[in-house]
Amino acid sequence: MSEAAVTADLVAQHGLTAEEYEGIKEILGREPTLTELGIFSVMWSEHCSYKSSKVHLKRLPTTGPQVLQGPGENAGVVDIGDGLAAVFKIESHNHPSFVEPFQGAATGVGGILRDIFTMGARPLAILDALRFGSLDNPKNRSLAEGVVSGIAFYGNCIGVPTVGGDVYFDPEASGYAHNPLVNPLCLGVAPREKIFFARARGVGNPVIYVGAKTGRDGIHGASLLASAEFDETSQQKRPNVQIGDPFLEKLLLEALLEGLETGAIVALQDMGAAGLTCSTCEMSARGGTGMEIELERVPQREDGMTPYEIMLSESQERMLVVAENGREEEILSVFRKWGLDAVIIGQVTADGRLRVRHYGEVAADIPARPLADDCPVYNRPLAVPPPRIEKLIEFAPETVARRELPENFLRLLASPTLASKRWIFQQYDHTVRTNTVLGPGQGDAAVLRLKGTRIGLALTVDGNGRYCSLNPRRGAQLAVAEAARNLVCVGARPWAVTNCLNFGNPEKSEIMWQFSEVIEGMAEACRVFGTPVTGGNVSFYNETRGKAIYPTPVIGMLGVLEEVERCVGAGFRSSGNTIVLLGVRPFNREELEQTFSSSEYAKSIRGLVAGQPPEIDLAYEKRVHDCCLEAIRRGYVAAAHDLSEGGLLVALAEACFGVESKLGAVVTLAGELPLEAVCFGEEPSRILLEVDEQHLADLLGLAAQYQVEARQLGWTTAGEFRVHFNGNIVLDGDVAHLAEAWGTGLARQMQAVSG
Repeated sequence: MSEAAVTADLVAQHGLTAEEYEGIKEILGREPTLTELGIFSVMWSEHCSYKSSKVHLKRLPTTGPQVLQGPGENAGVVDIGDGLAAVFKIESHNHPSFVEPFQGAATGVGGILRDIFTMGARPLAILDALRFGSLDNPKNRSLAEGVVSGIAFYGNCIGVPTVGGDVYFDPEASGYAHNPLVNPLCLGVAPREKIFFARARGVGNPVIYVGAKTGRDGIHGASLLASAEFDETSQQKRPNVQIGDPFLEKLLLEALLEGLETGAIVALQDMGAAGLTCSTCEMSARGGTGMEIELERVPQREDGMTPYEIMLSESQERMLVVAENGREEEILSVFRKWGLDAVIIGQVTADGRLRVRHYGEVAADIPARPLADDCPVYNRPLAVPPPRIEKLIEFAPETVARRELPENFLRLLASPTLASKRWIFQQYDHTVRTNTVLGPGQGDAAVLRLKGTRIGLALTVDGNGRYCSLNPRRGAQLAVAEAARNLVCVGARPWAVTNCLNFGNPEKSEIMWQFSEVIEGMAEACRVFGTPVTGGNVSFYNETRGKAIYPTPVIGMLGVLEEVERCVGAGFRSSGNTIVLLGVRPFNREELEQTFSSSEYAKSIRGLVAGQPPEIDLAYEKRVHDCCLEAIRRGYVAAAHDLSEGGLLVALAEACFGVESKLGAVVTLAGELPLEAVCFGEEPSRILLEVDEQHLADLLGLAAQYQVEARQLGWTTAGEFRVHFNGNIVLDGDVAHLAEAWGTGLARQMQAVSG
């Protein structure tokens, strides 16, 4: 079958510039075929090549004694002790989830699961970071329903628990209404010596295709969806969204793990973005080899598929395996036992080229390295955005603030970003496989046991795009700090990071300035906390009709507990215990209006997004972490909960809601700052601790050793919630009333929109 001639219009439709096309011709020494053009277009797309971000990503710390595999493989790998390794990574499926929310989110989960078991690790848990627009818009409700349903469907069916995540609902200015973010993270565990890599080695070794049949779904998903901004035609791109089958993926998972035990597998790679193209050329480039494949052997579910379509299809649940020559039948028999399509489609070669044949005709003949490693790299110009002209928050007089505090507090607790996410996580199976110690809503991070050991692993995802829109570097520092603080609050030592960097169009200099600043902030914080970055994902072109999303770095952080039984939750445990604020820091009075204008209170109650996020002293934050960890290790702490969005009162209320019996709290606050700032300011480096009276003196002494402030605020009660400020009772209520507002806030708003 003859292919269409390559024209300038066709080159542009494939997302390639004229200069890039000239580079392709120079590499080949001729004009490319249509199939070759398609191969270059997906491999040189922003999504696959990182061509605009590579120069900046190099500034991140990626090494450490715990790192076994850093960026460059399917997932990062770190040593966690007892001869075990943790394999983890976060990805994005933003664009597909806007076009088709259910399948976009579902296949995002499927893809990140394959990244983990491709490394030889059994998936242990899933987390999801989600960003949507305001629920006042019915479209955003529909997107949220579809995305959450898709995540639940795939995770529940395959039997991997979804144990946590974070969700923001932000106003129109965030850009999330037209470009939601869906960032799934997966964690797996394997023996250190049984980690596998995607490096095709051994000339003559057979290349095996295994999994679902190839169809026309997902063609150009990487280049047309994830590497271009949205416009009015975006909904017409549904054919570019893949369709997932979690039951088939479960078979693929079990078959591959069994196949790896034979010792006959040399390498394997998921067919994710760019499908068969990506898996063949990346495995070849990493292994320093080539590969020759015959497309007519590829299992196909549609008639008449062309080489172009077969190479670029992103049909799900497919893997490419390199087997040891002469032992291929061992592998094939395992796959057949599990009822999977498995055929030899080619072999490893010595010439470093990807050679694609279709019924004897050469459809593509390309050096593998320029596709995978030597794509164009751009150091794009940076431009600082012009200063914003904005109105900052005006604090209410104390008499007014006291009068309005009860109503505003209830409104804040019921706001979708802060309200209970039970409506979401009740759709997820978070206890399957019985490894979950702390699941959604039970602690500041998810905690999982590793059966047969005393080790526990903790996981969290964090990131505040609103902060980063106001100050990208500071916002990134705060995101890393909050992730580490969440781990510390459950008793885990921060260990390593994966990240998903969601930004607008990289061809705009202001977007690239945001990106560069975020990288710098992340790098600074990760160095201080000793958490190397093991990999992740960059998602550019998150904008619609020229309007970019908030710059949104999502930090996935892994923590390690040497003794999982020592973990602590976020909810108060007993009435009559002391409540201590660890990490008391004076508010910067000169910046108070600036920092409070960036708070969740300012957004939800005053309708304002302005100013600057709070400053953070990273060295002080680290001392708070170390002090909290030691206090938990010594058994001083019954519960720990960090202060973040919503500030002190929201954290206090959430700690009261942490157990079924709903404990209360009585606290005394004082100072010369405005009441709103004291109650709802979001200064970092602060943790609420529940401490038995017998340990209070020891805890305060420990804080002094770490040069960290600690202040006794009050005590836990059976159900009342009372706040004193400068000698006055400013809040006096019932925890059950607060819990009702918080517990039903999100579900009520979802239903109100549909009604």
